[in-house]
Parts: sequence; C-alpha cells; structure tokens
Amino acid sequence: MIIFTVRQRFVIVLAAVMAVAGAAQATARDENGSRIQPYAKNPRYWQYKGSPNLLIGGTALDNLFRIPNLKEHLDLLQSVGGNYARCTMSTHGSGLYPFAKTGNLYDLEQPNEEYWHRFDEALRLAREREIIVQIEVWAEFDTFGNNWNRCPWNPDNNVNYTTSNTTLKSSYAGTPSLKIKHDFFYTVPKLTGDTVVLGYQNKFVNRLLSISLQYDNVLYCMTNEMYEGFSPEWGWYWSGYIKDKVADAGKKVETAEMFWEGDLRAEKHRASSDHPEIYSFFEASQNSAGKIKEGQQIWDNLQLVYQRLANKPRPVNNVKIYGSDAKPGSRARTDRFAVECFWRNMIGGCASSRFHRPPWGLGLGSTAQTHIRSMRLLTTELDIFNCTPDSDSKLLSDRSDNEAYLTCIAGRQYALYFPDGGSVGLCLSAADGAFAVKWLDITRTQWRSSADVQGGGTITLFPPGSGHWVALLSKKANDEKR
Repeated sequence: MIIFTVRQRFVIVLAAVMAVAGAAQATARDENGSRIQPYAKNPRYWQYKGSPNLLIGGTALDNLFRIPNLKEHLDLLQSVGGNYARCTMSTHGSGLYPFAKTGNLYDLEQPNEEYWHRFDEALRLAREREIIVQIEVWAEFDTFGNNWNRCPWNPDNNVNYTTSNTTLKSSYAGTPSLKIKHDFFYTVPKLTGDTVVLGYQNKFVNRLLSISLQYDNVLYCMTNEMYEGFSPEWGWYWSGYIKDKVADAGKKVETAEMFWEGDLRAEKHRASSDHPEIYSFFEASQNSAGKIKEGQQIWDNLQLVYQRLANKPRPVNNVKIYGSDAKPGSRARTDRFAVECFWRNMIGGCASSRFHRPPWGLGLGSTAQTHIRSMRLLTTELDIFNCTPDSDSKLLSDRSDNEAYLTCIAGRQYALYFPDGGSVGLCLSAADGAFAVKWLDITRTQWRSSADVQGGGTITLFPPGSGHWVALLSKKANDEKR
C-alpha cells in the first residue's frame, strides 16, 4: 500500500482540480467562440474568434502539407482574401505515408514523423494566417488499384496483419465506384466489425487528433467521396469516435461527410442532412461534380438542401468546386462553370466555397484570385450573414433559367448575381423608400455607381455589360432612420 503525506495529498488534489479547471477553461473558450464553429447569431454560417466568417479559397493541391513552398502559397491565398483550404489525409502518388517501415514493410505501430511534422506545420501556418483548414480523414482513392498495391493498409505491405486474420484483400481493382465494395470501409462495429484493422484505424485517428486539436482552425470531414454503395455507418462511426475523443479533451469540433453522389436530391445525402446529431455541417461539394450541367438545376438542388436544413440550420460547405478549361470534355465543366458555381454558392446561402485543385478546378490561379477578391469586395458592403437567398426566385420577374440569382435582407439590402448579363424585374413592393444601387464588375474587381431607385414597386435591373456582375441595392441612410 502506498501512503501519501498530507502535503502529497494536497498536491495530488490540487493537480486534479487544476486539470478539471483547465478542461473547463478550454470548454469555456470554445463556448466563447474562439474556435471555428457555427455562427451563434446565424448557424448557417461559421464564426471564428468570435466573429462571423465567410470561408472562400482555392489551393494547388488537396493535401495541404504536400504543397511545395506552402508558406508562400498560403501568403498568396491570404493576400487575395482567401481563408479556406482543404487537407485530405491522402498519400497516393506521393511516397509520403503516415507509417514508418520495418525492412521492406510498413509498421502501423510506428509513425512516419516527417508525415506528421508536415501536417502539424501546415495547420500552424494556416492558423497564423487565420485560414480555416477542412480535413478529410479518410481518402478513398488511396485504397483502389495501384494505389492499394502501394498502400501501408494493404495486408501485403505491413507487418501487423494479414488477409487471414482480417477482412481485407490483397487487391481491389480499378477505382472507387458503387460496384466495388472495399472492406477497409466496413470495419466499424455495425458493419463487419473487423477489430484488428479498426484498432489500427483508431490509432491513426488518435495520432491525427493529437496534432489537430492543438489548433482551433480545423473542420473535420470523414471521407473524400464516399460512394453510393457504401454504408453511412462508416461515417457515422467516425464522427462519433472523433467527437467522443475531443470531448474527453474538454473541447468540441464540427464534423461532416462527403458523399460521391452528385445529385443533392438523392436519398444518400439524407444520411447527412437528416442527422444533425451526427454531423454539424453539410458538405455539398459534389453538387458541381454530377452529371447535371445546367446552372439552374445546380442552384435548385442546393436550395433543396438549404430548405431541408431549415429545422436545424447548419453551415453548407463546398470544399471543392469542379470546372476548368484545362480538363477538356469533363461534362462541360469549364472555367465559366466553376466561377458560376462559386457565386451561386455564396448568393445561395452557403458558408464556404473553394476552387478544386487543377486540372479538375481553378485552384489558386489568376481566375480564382480575381473571383475571391471580388467576393471579398462584395461582402465588405453586403451583410451576407443576415441575408436569405430567394430560393425560388419569387422576387424576380421576366427571368430565364440561370439568368439571375438573389439574396437579401428584406427591406434593407438586395444582391443579384448575373452570370452573363441579362435583365430581370425585382419586386420591392414591400420595401418603401430609396435604395442606392451599385454594380460590381466581378472580372475587374471594381464597383460602378448607378442611379438610386425607389421601393414600393417592381424595378428592372440589367448589368452595364456582359459577363459576371452583381447588383447591390442598399437602403439609403436617411430612409433607414424613418
């Protein structure tokens, strides 16, 4: 039996009290809004360090810590007004894996310190610039075809387990699809319950959290493109696991899942939208990746999700926007397609929008930089955090599909995005008084003034030219006081 002196007992009790106090302080800091979390006054958006925060961005690669000259790249992102980056925990094609080798095989018990150091450094550099990083914990493309042949999780490539004592196979052909089941994504208790592999998966996530929980600028998405044929139980398990581990540390984080299904109307997405107890934000990226090409349909599908979340409003994120002239024949996803998606997302009430990596997206190239700058120029004038999108375009008349999109604070501010010129009527019958009108020439990132208009009826708006424009109507100051 160990006998403690009175002084030793005091020290032990004091240490316990301080530990509880430390956890309480961490929770209090979270509640005070220092971390990235849904905006207290409008949970459809994010807040960071206590202030509402619109997340927009673009980067050269999906895996943030594999970007050469990362510091300079993040400096560029920050300089154009970007504050949002993506970080898949992927490894394929890089030779940089999270585990060290024992001879010719990987040891899943031994971390590759270079991998984790670079991850840590990326989060640190991002936090210094107040850039929010959205992590994707599991990268499905690491586990198929030649990528699986090189992958440390493959039983043939590690010293920790075999095909005989796990559910994993040595080979999974092709690329992810609903036709191919990969056992790596079925290990959780409510599926195959492969405790051997799951034990190492848990350790991987524990290591990730040991680093990421030092930073308050991190969001957590469970998987990159979980295919339709896979069970949602996979993501549900990992969201719960992460939140439980984080709670043990006296903190809180936000989680989501990204399904491959490109049609947001599909039943699969309800595994996220209908479960606010599991996922605290909705990832809508595949809205720009599906077979649907028409901008109007993309808007309508996005607004369907927006309405589904009405009973429990949450942020809708778009961590990747597809579309680039550099990827010819890719379902008509051009530079213009990507830019339109970027603006429809923001006018449509989304909390984030980021250009996908080249060649699938615009990354942080010159076009992306221009539109990020212009979005910041708009939102310095527009109180977007109090806006509501006109989902069905009920306030617009004489409008064609994809001609114009509206968000507004009724009676105070109205912002209309025109993808390519046009002319529409805006109903201001419930908004008396005078409104100042400004036109944002998006591709030139500059404002143009226009004559004031009077509320109380319908007005006609048409941009000064073709191309991308936003009309911003703001109630005149002397009328607001009446």
